Amino acid sequence: MTRGSRVLALAAATALTVTACGESATDQTDAADQAAADPQAVTGTVTFWDTSDATSESPAYKELVTRFEEQYPNITVEYVNVPFDGADDKFKTAAQSGDGAPDVMRTDVGWTSTFAALGYLQPLDGTPALDNADDYLQVPMESNVYEGKTYGVPQVTDTLALLYNKDHFEQAGIDAPPATWDELRETASTLEEEISGTTGVFLNADSYFLLPFVYGEGADYVDTEAERITIDSPEVSAAVETVQELTADGVGTTDTSANKYTNMQDGFKDGSVSMIINGPWSVSDTLSGDAFSDAADLGVAPVPAGPQDQGGPVGGHNYTVYAGSPDLAASYLFVRFLNSAESQAHVAAENNTLPTRGSVYDNEDVAANEVIAAFEEPLTQAKPRPAAPGAGTLYDLFTPFYEQILGGQASVEDGLAQAQRKAKDAVPGFES
Repeated sequence: MTRGSRVLALAAATALTVTACGESATDQTDAADQAAADPQAVTGTVTFWDTSDATSESPAYKELVTRFEEQYPNITVEYVNVPFDGADDKFKTAAQSGDGAPDVMRTDVGWTSTFAALGYLQPLDGTPALDNADDYLQVPMESNVYEGKTYGVPQVTDTLALLYNKDHFEQAGIDAPPATWDELRETASTLEEEISGTTGVFLNADSYFLLPFVYGEGADYVDTEAERITIDSPEVSAAVETVQELTADGVGTTDTSANKYTNMQDGFKDGSVSMIINGPWSVSDTLSGDAFSDAADLGVAPVPAGPQDQGGPVGGHNYTVYAGSPDLAASYLFVRFLNSAESQAHVAAENNTLPTRGSVYDNEDVAANEVIAAFEEPLTQAKPRPAAPGAGTLYDLFTPFYEQILGGQASVEDGLAQAQRKAKDAVPGFES
């Protein structure tokens, strides 16, 4: 059986399960037509899983829910903030059992094709959820298309960039952000020498945050042409070794604890760390720190270049609709509202995130947002992530082994070999 037939067989079997569990009592063949013809007559309840940060990002989405219910009084939205870590497994468990899955979910771009291949997502082609689709930026939109059908709409896009403390740079006599990994090492060392108690750079011990280094070696965790998982490749090994050098004493640091991301952010916010690699989602939180009481002190630059290439991964989230939703018409209308140009402008203004609709960048408030403008160059260099179903699961799978390497519990060779073995069958049809 070929890779394609295996995936299609799995999707077909799962789709039957979802339909049987989620739609047995309701004929929804005309849901899209009903939503388009008379939106105000649509009734129902939409459960919405919001996977944004509960403190710094979710208020913007809660406000959109309030606005939606005011415009559509016959539709009730049950808002649930679901922690991002583990949300994919939580959704798959609920969708597979046919019990407890949300009608609409804020889905990571790396999960969408996997959910679609499993038959858990409703195609949105020809529904109000895809209104004004020509307005979407091409690369974010690509993560929603699988096997010729559209299973989501791009809600927000992002990439990783080098965030740095401009005040520290001025104190250390550094004129510009580093453009290569070698320059990053030199810059970090200078910052530690010139500013007492400062760590030059803090790198997150997470395999997603390793991607700019892997891209810099001209590689990825999968080779889509050869259909092979490549975690144990020489290029990934070289990328990890670069991170080891950058986190050595006198240059920078890392953290392999469960709180590693928070500790990185806290160090940058309080001024004990001069540089980090992070995305636009972190900016609102960063600006709440004492080190950035003057927002002008936050610098944003493209991630430094490796020997072969430069750029971070295209990240972001999509809005998807569960295939077993008993209220598809209401769900289509909710997605359309959440992702209208007006709603995207609201989220961008509140959360400093990057819209996926081209027209939103002409919005006065968005155009004046310095953070969004600062991420424009890093975004032009960003690399789309492979759309192979299952590829998005490799990050969580690889990270524990990456932590062991950076923590000194495993060599680079052994850690990558163990991760490669663990990844067996993670991407259907790909060798490991």
